[in-house]
Amino acid sequence: MADDRPVPLDEYPVHQVPLSMKHVATGDRNAYDRCIFHVLDHEGRALLILGLGVYPNVGVIDAYATLRTGGTLHAVRASDALGDDRMKLSVGPLRIEVEEPLRRLRLRCEANFLSYDLTWTAEFPALWEPHHVQYRGDRLTLEGRRFVQAGGVEGVIRAGDEEFRVSPGDWTGTRDRSWGVRPIPGEEGGRLAEDHPTEGFHWIWCPVRFEDRFLMVVVQEDADGYRTLNDATVVRPGHRDRQLGWPQAEITYRPGTRHPERAVIHLGDTRKPQELEVEILTSSPLAIGAGYPPADDWQHGTWRGRAWTDTRTYDLTRPTPLAAYGVTDHAARFRLDGRLGHGIFEHGTFGRHDPSGFTGFDSVAP
Repeated sequence: MADDRPVPLDEYPVHQVPLSMKHVATGDRNAYDRCIFHVLDHEGRALLILGLGVYPNVGVIDAYATLRTGGTLHAVRASDALGDDRMKLSVGPLRIEVEEPLRRLRLRCEANFLSYDLTWTAEFPALWEPHHVQYRGDRLTLEGRRFVQAGGVEGVIRAGDEEFRVSPGDWTGTRDRSWGVRPIPGEEGGRLAEDHPTEGFHWIWCPVRFEDRFLMVVVQEDADGYRTLNDATVVRPGHRDRQLGWPQAEITYRPGTRHPERAVIHLGDTRKPQELEVEILTSSPLAIGAGYPPADDWQHGTWRGRAWTDTRTYDLTRPTPLAAYGVTDHAARFRLDGRLGHGIFEHGTFGRHDPSGFTGFDSVAP
């Protein structure tokens, strides 16, 4: 049958299992392979978030881009049937071109509503994040592998009558590549969901670009503060990566919300403690426009038919319940040992979290 024929990647000695490169090694419908980029200016005027993902066992490829400027969020989303050429990272008006793997990528969007043409150039080696595994009862619901990287960005972004000239000295770019198994819409709750309801979830994901080093912090905790993911690592070209122990965050939330206004993350060990100061510049909830749960208008991996494209504008000055129950990416200014850096403070805390004093899903900061 035609569907069983080799694909172009099968010409190369890159196979990991005795299958065509068209197929993944698992039959789990939640298999995925995707990326996310953050492009932010150092004054908080603009935050561009974009990504692309493939979901081979549901036959979907999709992509998105959101741009926050002031109180407005512009969003472009596109979805299509997944084809055989996995090296073609293009959906509708959105495109990612790998010009030099792990070094230089071109990011493009050709929609009239929102457009950009950017060259993303790595300044530091890519860093593996910890192997991420999550269960609900006895069922493995998430198993992912990710690497993260920071660098400079150059080009132009246009939205409406606004134009931003992007240069490495005034803008920072971070990116994350991940693949594995991760829930996509359409999962049934079933008995395991009933027997193991989610009490609480606390998350910090923090890539920071300094002039001479790259810092990555990631923390995931359960309702009682039990830590299921933990890392703090500094990358310096020409040096061995340095681990900075067990990060502990003190987050100051806007009263009556769980929206962080600033934070201090304590790093290092007792011999040489360090403090990473976090100043929030602007924010973009991933559930609004970008397709992350619990988005109510589009989520990754959902079939929308062939050649589906959608554009929207959101008013972020108005309260949105989705923002309270999804992860938010905050463009931020960082200070560490007298160094100034820029990057992303990604944060989400839902339900009970004993270390923060949150007692349930309705609990907020005093």
